[in-house]
Amino acid sequence: MKAAVVVFPGSNCDRDCKVAVERSTGAQVDMVWHKDTSLPDDLDLIVLPGGFSYGDYLRCGAMAVQSPVMREVIAAANRGVAVVGICNGFQMLTEAGLLPGALLRNEKLKYICKPVGLDVVNAQTRFTAAFQGQREAVMTIGNGEGNYFADEETLDRLEGEGLVVFRYQDNPNGSARDIAAIMNPKGNVLGIMPHPDRAFEPELGSADGALLFQSVMNSV
Repeated sequence: MKAAVVVFPGSNCDRDCKVAVERSTGAQVDMVWHKDTSLPDDLDLIVLPGGFSYGDYLRCGAMAVQSPVMREVIAAANRGVAVVGICNGFQMLTEAGLLPGALLRNEKLKYICKPVGLDVVNAQTRFTAAFQGQREAVMTIGNGEGNYFADEETLDRLEGEGLVVFRYQDNPNGSARDIAAIMNPKGNVLGIMPHPDRAFEPELGSADGALLFQSVMNSV
């Protein structure tokens, strides 16, 4: 099993993601620099980590998607490789057009960092299969612009097609319909605002994030 974590200027959760995937799944994890023009061969998972790529100037994730490596990430996603965008990575996926909607400033205009309760809305995905009968999870958020927004037609489609994967139990940032994570119709691209990489061992307060990474690798 092979995974890659893409590192951008301003990423600060890249090593967290590497360690989380390694310890959760035993996978080999390569760190890929944003200026690279290729990805390692035969990847099972690509992670776009959290942080503040390019200082979040212009819009969160908007400059990162112009990095050379993102052409390869988009191509890999279109081929069916699993891609997980966490926090800033979620913002990149919407900017790249791999997921619909946008992430806006939090409703109360404050940065929020705390554990949050989540409902596992769709347990029949390659990102949630390892949760099995577990319908709730705890992960940690750390964002100032985690307020998911989309028009009503898009929200209805996400709900109707089972593309909402996690939902906040107590919405901390004003996200439309309490959405915390969505996936694409092909089921191989996930954007999630809470951090599974900060919740993969009991010592961190929750090991639920490990189930997400295990789900992906078990699907290989």
